[in-house]
Amino acid sequence: MPFFQKLSIFLGILILPYLLFMNGLVSSHSNDYLTLNGAGGSFPYPLYSKWFFEYAKIKPSIHFNYQPIGSGGGIQQLLNQTIDFAGSDSPIPDILISGKQNRIIHIPTVAGAVVIAFNLPKITTLYLDKDTIGDIFLGNISRWNDARIAALNPQSLLPNLPIVIIHRSDGSGTTYIFTEYLSKISPSWAKNTGKGTAVQWPMGIGAKGNAGVAAAIKTIQGSIGYLELAYAVQNNFPMAAIKNRCGQYVLPSIRSVVQSFPAVFDSDDLRISLTDSSQPGAYPIAGLTWILLNSHTPHRLTIDYLCQFLSWALTEGQAYALPLDYSPLPQPLRQKVLTVLESLTGKSPLSDLFWKWRVVNFHRNKKNDLSPIAY
Repeated sequence: MPFFQKLSIFLGILILPYLLFMNGLVSSHSNDYLTLNGAGGSFPYPLYSKWFFEYAKIKPSIHFNYQPIGSGGGIQQLLNQTIDFAGSDSPIPDILISGKQNRIIHIPTVAGAVVIAFNLPKITTLYLDKDTIGDIFLGNISRWNDARIAALNPQSLLPNLPIVIIHRSDGSGTTYIFTEYLSKISPSWAKNTGKGTAVQWPMGIGAKGNAGVAAAIKTIQGSIGYLELAYAVQNNFPMAAIKNRCGQYVLPSIRSVVQSFPAVFDSDDLRISLTDSSQPGAYPIAGLTWILLNSHTPHRLTIDYLCQFLSWALTEGQAYALPLDYSPLPQPLRQKVLTVLESLTGKSPLSDLFWKWRVVNFHRNKKNDLSPIAY
């Protein structure tokens, strides 16, 4: 056999494994398999888990790894650029994201309510206004048969029990929403305690997570605390009806959360507050939850895939909110957020044909139109 023919065969044997390896790499890349890592609030975790599961049916090559460690932890990891996205029920203040290295984009996904739950014998509904709520959590009202609570609940026989306050001991977006409300209705609370994912409580017993707060309320007669609406509903907790700014006593519900949205969205800042809303029928302790993106990430493919997912979540994905006790976003706000997502990628996050089909299908499907007008 000629020398050059032998050399060709020998080189072919050497190169063949490399070619097969490279073919594997190309196939892997063409499949675009990617894991998107996130962490943050437990408030939206049941819905996000559902979204990740359903989205995998559309885009099976995208895998989500989300750890519900609390809003504070998620924000810190995003600022440290150790995750791709964060979930948070509290917006990041300007002072933390003013640097050029961190341009954090707030993408609202759904809204929810924080309920005041309690444990009182033979009482299933409690009526409270802002003054009594503020004084209860400040410790100025210490017993359940106080004249101010009795005046709001003339049909109930309030027991002569001490009020035991249960609050979160961990950093929590639920705490942020509740303390933001307290800061709006109580000048004393705003001055001495303020709002945040974790605050120095004037009094009470700390418990970790919704599960910890719920267990403490169930165990301690005369206790009162705050829980996410979804958790309270699914565990059959009695809830307080709260007097809103229009003078209406409103129980927490999906409908009353929807009513808390402003009538118009004329600001480009998506860090919208829903607490103590002036809208008729609004439940006053409501809040948005956000997915936070760092637009300065060097991994542009990550941003593109996250924008695709969020575009789906803000259209078809909104239909999964109601069964899990979350409030879908009103259509004007959804459209504003979709525009932001488009600006991040420089194009529609979905292909033109796919995008047109989804938008048309979305508007035709009345079940997905969950704005206040639909009610």
